[in-house]
Amino acid sequence: MNILVTGAKGMVGTALVNNLKNIRDGKNNTRPEIKVNEIYEYDIDSAYEELDEYCAKADFVFNLAGVNRPQNPEEFMQGNFGFASTLLDTLKKHGNKAPIMLSSSLQATLSGRFGDSEYGRSKKAGEELFFEYGAANGVKVAIYRFPNLMGHSRPKYNSAVSTFCWAVANDEPFTVNDRSTELELLYIDDLVEGMFDLLEGKEQHCEFDGVETVLKAEGKFCCVPITHKVTLGEIVDLLQEFKAQPATLMMPKMPNGSFAKKLYSLYLSYLPTDKFKYALKMNVDDRGSFTELVHTEDCGQVSINISKPGVTKGQHWHNSKWELFIVVAGHGLIQERNINTGEMVEFEVSGEKIEAIHMIPGWTHNIINLSETEDLVTVMTCNEVFDPKRPDTFREPV
Repeated sequence: MNILVTGAKGMVGTALVNNLKNIRDGKNNTRPEIKVNEIYEYDIDSAYEELDEYCAKADFVFNLAGVNRPQNPEEFMQGNFGFASTLLDTLKKHGNKAPIMLSSSLQATLSGRFGDSEYGRSKKAGEELFFEYGAANGVKVAIYRFPNLMGHSRPKYNSAVSTFCWAVANDEPFTVNDRSTELELLYIDDLVEGMFDLLEGKEQHCEFDGVETVLKAEGKFCCVPITHKVTLGEIVDLLQEFKAQPATLMMPKMPNGSFAKKLYSLYLSYLPTDKFKYALKMNVDDRGSFTELVHTEDCGQVSINISKPGVTKGQHWHNSKWELFIVVAGHGLIQERNINTGEMVEFEVSGEKIEAIHMIPGWTHNIINLSETEDLVTVMTCNEVFDPKRPDTFREPV
């Protein structure tokens, strides 16, 4: 399949092209039904001759080209409607009946025949043009009315989320006029998966009640069903938590599929390169070191413990706290003793065979570096972040 992407250098176009290349090159095998041969990238700086060539060869067309922030309002119609006419005329010139997708906007659903804004009117006009083209030429047309999109784009342009991410990541000032303002957001990765569904003929259909999207078994429009409704206040509060994470070590809750998880990935993409790395506090003494890596609200903390040759660490027990010791380098011995029964167990551990050993509540435990020359490196997870007011740690030799 040869695929033409117009607006290929925009936020959506860039992400779609990159991921189509992953399928084409065999790097993404999750969509075996999609076969990609050539990807034709067309953008505002491309020549018409390129569009003419691509329209002759394309087996599928993604029309993502459009104008969001023109200098003059009339440029909306020229960019969003005018180019659509050129694209469809060129396809007709070559008798190409390739299926075509149009990127539209929820703003086209607003009251009035063509919406309440120049942008909405231009999008609505483009939709009608595509519907007419499909009906007149027997071509499958898939029109997507997208909500606000959330992906890596130019800050201070047409995405408040991108602007906030950039500002927080780069210590720049920003303003939130109304924290209660709610946005419906579609994340770029979800959008791309929706486009893959379309290529497989599994697109979702929908209708619109005002600006609300209602999924249907069949419908005039298409949509990507995974969106997130969040307020500006919720967005900036999360971003401030993300910014503080290197200092607090506390990783905010980010369940699979959640808005927070997607926002964190987007936030990281705006970090300046000098913030890719951050220091951790190493607690160092003559026995070695202990460094906390990550804190979580639900699952405790992860740390790295380094023991010098011949050193014994631990020698304590907990009431309810539990840990996992995972030796990743060196050679050591872990001992545990039940403080009530005296039962004792030992585990010889090595980076040559990585295993996880439970430190059980009510069992005093230690870890001994058996090597005379090498450090013992242990990943330690604990079910709670250490609280000096309630340490639940009591010294007692094994």
